[in-house]
Amino acid sequence: MMAEIEPWVWWSAGAILLLLLFSAFFSGSETALTAVSKARMMTLEKDQRSRSARRVNHLIEDRESLIGAILLGNNLVNILASSIAAATFVVLFGDAGVPLATLVMTLLVLVFAEVMPKTYALSNPDRMAMAVSLPIRIVVMVFSPVVGAVQVVVRGTLRLLGAKVEGPVLSAHEEIRGHIEMHASEGGVVKDDRDMLGGVLDLRELTVDDVMVHRKNLVMLDIEQPIEDLLETALTSAHTRLPLYRGDAENIVGVLHVRDLARAYHEAEGDPAAISIETIKREPWFVPETTELLDQLNAFRAKREHFALVVDEYGALMGVVTLEDILEEIVGEIEDEHDVAPAGGPVPDPDGTVVVDGATGIRDINRALDWSLPDEEAVTVAGLVIHEAQTIPEPGQVFRFHGVEFEILERRRNQITKLRLRQEPEPEL
Repeated sequence: MMAEIEPWVWWSAGAILLLLLFSAFFSGSETALTAVSKARMMTLEKDQRSRSARRVNHLIEDRESLIGAILLGNNLVNILASSIAAATFVVLFGDAGVPLATLVMTLLVLVFAEVMPKTYALSNPDRMAMAVSLPIRIVVMVFSPVVGAVQVVVRGTLRLLGAKVEGPVLSAHEEIRGHIEMHASEGGVVKDDRDMLGGVLDLRELTVDDVMVHRKNLVMLDIEQPIEDLLETALTSAHTRLPLYRGDAENIVGVLHVRDLARAYHEAEGDPAAISIETIKREPWFVPETTELLDQLNAFRAKREHFALVVDEYGALMGVVTLEDILEEIVGEIEDEHDVAPAGGPVPDPDGTVVVDGATGIRDINRALDWSLPDEEAVTVAGLVIHEAQTIPEPGQVFRFHGVEFEILERRRNQITKLRLRQEPEPEL
């Protein structure tokens, strides 16, 4: 017959089981509160007045204290369970009790106190975080003096070792952008939505000179030219707002809105001589080229304007920026029935190459082809080639950088007008 088991053995086994349950609780709580969606908790707290969500938000505000308290509790119960198991096994099995207890407790802790609760917590982080928020908050409050002392020791030791103890490395925008890219790679966000969300975040990183229409591409009118010529140029232009200058193109004196001109032409009963450009022109609005896009967007809304002239630090005209230019950074190219389709837009060929106009924006290429060409030093693809090559290339030259092959197809004077691009295959590991 099997020998009768002493009562204290059952008490030891029960204590170990209880401590393993506590260990599983702490392990699962740590994972749940680390993986919980802060945005969803804030929504539940605000919209549904959830007390559990409020407690979760309060806990994750100080993650260092939260993790410290959970780790302290988890280590206490694990060490106590291992000590009880070792003492029990030594009595039962003699000298073989310690290694046997180590093996058994390692398996029990790994399976039932670590992997299993963490797996469940990763599958249901929000639900579990809200469920454990109250007991964990009590644990944090009880252990706060010890955790505070541990934090002082840890920070002091790290400083002695020369390590910097700083806050989060990523900004809020970078963290949001990372989440967008992650969900896009997992199929949770389609490309167009990813580009649009990324465009909103980019408004703080771009300035008006990144999106403006360069002065060489502007249609400008000399206010002193014959009214008939001015009227014909304005009414046949694809643009509704045209800068007006007097004598020198740098001497901007106003902006002509085609709608104002058409109204004046109608009131003059078709007589150009009766139209006064001085009367209908609008005051020009100049903005620095270093203005952030988000600030310019807010300025457009505040002034109820759609058009501004961009100048450099010396006051020289650089180009114009419109409300549409900024919106296109968010939603992509906007074309109406009067727009001329850009001949040099990214058009993939069957062989995988892309022929583009030299003035095509780098951001437009990245958005259309899902590439990642750098746009810190240049706005257009021609500017990028010139910056990298440190020269103005000749037709036929080929350059390779940033994982893309650039072949120069056409050049007009000192301007690259057409290129062929091909993304190079990634090297095999």
